[in-house]
Amino acid sequence: MASDTRSIFFTAFPSIRAAAALACLCLAGLPAWSQDWPQGPVRLVVPFDAGSTPDLAARAIGERLAARLHQPFVVENKSGAAGNIGTDAIAKASPDGRTIGVSIAGPLGVNALLFKKLPYDPARDLAPITIAVSQPSVLVVGKKLESADAKALASTMKGAKLTFASIGAGSISHLGMAALAAQGGADAVHIPYRGSGAAVTALLSGEVDMALLPAAAVMPHVKAGKLWALAVASPTRSPSLPHVPTLAESGLPAIKADAWIAFVAPARTPDAVLKTLHSQIAQILAEPAMVERLRAQYMDPAGGSPEDMRKQLGADIARWKPVIEANRIALD
Repeated sequence: MASDTRSIFFTAFPSIRAAAALACLCLAGLPAWSQDWPQGPVRLVVPFDAGSTPDLAARAIGERLAARLHQPFVVENKSGAAGNIGTDAIAKASPDGRTIGVSIAGPLGVNALLFKKLPYDPARDLAPITIAVSQPSVLVVGKKLESADAKALASTMKGAKLTFASIGAGSISHLGMAALAAQGGADAVHIPYRGSGAAVTALLSGEVDMALLPAAAVMPHVKAGKLWALAVASPTRSPSLPHVPTLAESGLPAIKADAWIAFVAPARTPDAVLKTLHSQIAQILAEPAMVERLRAQYMDPAGGSPEDMRKQLGADIARWKPVIEANRIALD
C-alpha cells in the first residue's frame, strides 16, 4: 500500500517546484476541513494479515481517502491475539489524526468475553467512526455432504457427529456454527484453523465436513464446484450473493453471523478529524466503482453513524455472550 500511495501523490507532479507552485495557487480554494486535517502520512493499522478481508477493505478505502484528503495513507498490518495486538496499537497511538485503523467485532468488544483481560479498553480507548462494510458468512459443505441441501444437513447434523472448521477459536465462524449446532440439537465437533485459507484447505481435503466462513474465502471454490454453498447467515439475502438463501429460508435456525469491518481512531482524536473521516468514507462507499470493487470481493458497503456502530457492537456482544458461556470458550 505504501508504494501505491506514493504513486498517487508523487507522480502527479513533474517536479517539486511545480507541486509547490500548484499548492500555493490552490490554497485559498481548499475546503474548510483541510485546515483541520493533519499534514503528512496517515498510518492505517490493520490487526490482521495482508490479504485478509479487513486488509482488502482498508486498502481499497484507504486508497480513495488518500486521493480525497491529499495525504498518503500507509497500511500497516499488525496481526496476532485474535486482532488484539493491532487494535491495541490503534488505541495507544497519538490521537492526532495521523493513526487510524480498521477492526472487527472481536477486538472491538466480543474478545472481552474471551480473554481474561485486554491490553486496552475498547469503549474508553477507541473512537468509532463507521462500519464500512459487511461480509456474508456462508454455510458450506465439502464433498462428503455435497448432495445435501440445508434441510437435509439439519437432519444429518442430529444423527451424525460431523466436524466443522473455523478461522480460530472464538471467531464468528466458530460462534456461528456453535450456535447453529446447539439450536439444531446437534453435536458437531469444532476444529479451529489459523485463518480462512487453512480452514478452506481442510474442507477441500475432507478433513472437516462443513464451515461457516466469509464469502470471499469460499465462493471461488463454490464456483469451481469443489465446495457447496447452502445458506448465508444473515437476516436477509446478501446483495453480493442474491441467489444464496438465508439459513431461515433453508429451514435451519436463523443465526445472524455476518461479519463487519469498521474504521476506528484513538480516543480523543479531534472531532473535526473524526467528522471528516466519517463524511469522506460515506462518500467513498457511495461511489459506483467502490461498490463494484467491494462486491467483487463479496463485501457489501455499509455506513452509518458512530452511534449506529456502538449499537451494532452491543448487539453482537449480547448475541454471542450466551454462546461463549454455554460452550465455555476462552482464549487465555
